[in-house]
Amino acid sequence: MNQLFEKEMSRDYKFTGNIINVRVDQVLLENGKKSEREIVEHNGAVAILPIDRQGVCTLVEQFRKAIEKVLLEVPAGKLDKDETPTKCALRELKEETGYESKQLISLGHIYTTAGFSNEKIHLFLALELEQTGSNPDEDEFLNIVSMPWNELLSLAQSDKLEDAKTNALILRALPKVKKYLTDNYDEE
Repeated sequence: MNQLFEKEMSRDYKFTGNIINVRVDQVLLENGKKSEREIVEHNGAVAILPIDRQGVCTLVEQFRKAIEKVLLEVPAGKLDKDETPTKCALRELKEETGYESKQLISLGHIYTTAGFSNEKIHLFLALELEQTGSNPDEDEFLNIVSMPWNELLSLAQSDKLEDAKTNALILRALPKVKKYLTDNYDEE
């Protein structure tokens, strides 16, 4: 089996911004040849799937300029400098949906586009929700969309749900949501 690696020879920052940095790395490949890698650096983000005791999920619709369309997504947002993923998830959940969660479950993380970016999104399932009023950022415009878990699962299994982090989070959450809904159904 090959030992897979690329040795960095140099790093040149082409752009430094508020959300991303762009750099070009010169690398030495395992076969001895040199190549270039264009890398987008990102501070990281969180994505949260809120679901209430009745199995209703809360998502957001948001216009995404990069693709010139509205996407249906789980609530999500960028990590602030020195912010923990858990603190960010609770903040974003409140800002975008108005919910506070008494049971926030970490479901690991994903890399969104590892071919050219180091963006890592931490995934959370938010249960035991309490509505306290949303407070979106002043440059953030979104619609709240609520739907039953089974409808959301059907969307994820079709080609209608295009957001990668949302699809990944639904897949990761599946066993915990099934147990949560079964346990709550049994209590009634």
